[in-house]
Amino acid sequence: MRGEVADFQLSVDSLLENNNDHSRPDIQIQAMRLAEKLKCDTVVSEISTGQGTVNFKINRELLTKTVLQQVIEDGSKYGLKSELFSGLPQKKIVVEFSSPNVAKKFHVGHLRSTIIGNFIANLKEALGHQVTRINYLGDWGMQFGLLGTGFQLFGYEEKLQSNPLQHLFEVYVQVNKEAADNKNVAKSAHEFFQRLELGDAQALALWRKFRDLSIDEYIRIYKRLGVHFDEYSGESFYREKSQEVLKLLDSKGLLQKTIKGTAVVDLSGNGDPSSVCTVMRSDGTSLYATRDIAAAIDRMEKYNFDEMIYVTDKGQKKHFQQVFQMLHIMGYDWAERCLHVPFGVVQGMKTRRGDVTFLEDVLNEIRLRMLQNMASIKTTKELENPQETAERVGLAALIIQDFRGLLLSDYQFSWDRVFQSRGDTGVFLQYTHARLHSLEETFGCGYLNDFNTACLQEPQSVSILQHLLRFDEVLYRSSQDLQPRHIVSYLLTLSHLAAVAHKTLHIRNSPPEVAGARLHLFRAVRSVLANGMKLLGITPVCRM
Repeated sequence: MRGEVADFQLSVDSLLENNNDHSRPDIQIQAMRLAEKLKCDTVVSEISTGQGTVNFKINRELLTKTVLQQVIEDGSKYGLKSELFSGLPQKKIVVEFSSPNVAKKFHVGHLRSTIIGNFIANLKEALGHQVTRINYLGDWGMQFGLLGTGFQLFGYEEKLQSNPLQHLFEVYVQVNKEAADNKNVAKSAHEFFQRLELGDAQALALWRKFRDLSIDEYIRIYKRLGVHFDEYSGESFYREKSQEVLKLLDSKGLLQKTIKGTAVVDLSGNGDPSSVCTVMRSDGTSLYATRDIAAAIDRMEKYNFDEMIYVTDKGQKKHFQQVFQMLHIMGYDWAERCLHVPFGVVQGMKTRRGDVTFLEDVLNEIRLRMLQNMASIKTTKELENPQETAERVGLAALIIQDFRGLLLSDYQFSWDRVFQSRGDTGVFLQYTHARLHSLEETFGCGYLNDFNTACLQEPQSVSILQHLLRFDEVLYRSSQDLQPRHIVSYLLTLSHLAAVAHKTLHIRNSPPEVAGARLHLFRAVRSVLANGMKLLGITPVCRM
């Protein structure tokens, strides 16, 4: 094959029954015999043998025509129409992700949950499933006793209206300090929460105001991230329903009272202390686990889902195992449709103002740093909206850094690494997309009508076409294990191949049909690059 890599290789070893006793020369003979029996056809243009392999070369013109036609015809559905996905049953899928606590820090764990959950929802939607995205807020519990009391002591109505998340957080920090020193504050916080649990109208009105203002603020910030939810629910919705869960557990004889007055369920059935789950406090109020069970039952009634995916950090692994087990012993056989997708911990994400407190801090920091980077590059002057571009490129950088490894891995966050313009970063992906877009703008109208597939025979073109052909496999792999890294490394390789081709396959001063063919190729690359980026939750930019 004269130094060219085969398009496909078949290892003869893999065909032989017990392949440990075959000596090398024997395999070589087998390979040659097999190659002699095979015939070239309209698809396969050349068959040869390698070291124990049979190599196939695909008809270049057919490869070019088929791939380019497919990419352009299928548009945003390219790769998803593959036979790998044929006969895929369409499911109803619920994805719960992000789920911050009102009045507490929105930390990096919530950020990871947000971008990972968004990716999973995007991928499932692209595959044709019906997806419901739920943000399950921490909007109930003792923290609201503290918050209610704290607001009466330190709250300002106008600060609450203008920046609710910031103000509630400040009040929360202050009242916690106060309650540590002052027994009366702690006592009135407890009373406020009991009033909430008993449905006191005045306490509930204040709580509802905190919640509604916070959600409006979250919606605004998620919009900057390019993330939306179909439903904002929260633990508060399940305070009554969790009482029903306790009654049901009791009626099945599964509830046990402890000396402290709490109620527990023994999941092992033999008193193993590591599988005892507490479901009720001594004062009769519900806990996380009880509310999560109530939420799952409620969602099943509402959405009749085929799959429910929880995206939270790996520290909650045991919690979800217990919740799913509990649903199971309560007789809900759909518990096996529930899945926890855990992720690792990120260390070292600080903004210039100190520790990350709010998602907005992260977004502002990204935009600020990206603007500074862009200002130092000569070509950035003529952007219409530099703020928006900086935000989109910055987010791409953040998402790619996060998605490159296994989701379960912990990693050390580094702003410098995020924004490197060279190497395998989100900045590089955005830059490639913008560059290919400007090619189309410069040469677009003139050349796209006539093009001859025979003009794309250079090795650079062929490796791009072969890579484009594999997009469906990568989507399939990510759909199997819900890991974005397959798509990330595919897009980075595609961008590297495009960079090499861009240097060698010139459009300017080439004959019209050659220019047209190359333009088609670059357009196909840009289209697949954009598709992949959007699945990951990245908005491609056209200039930067």
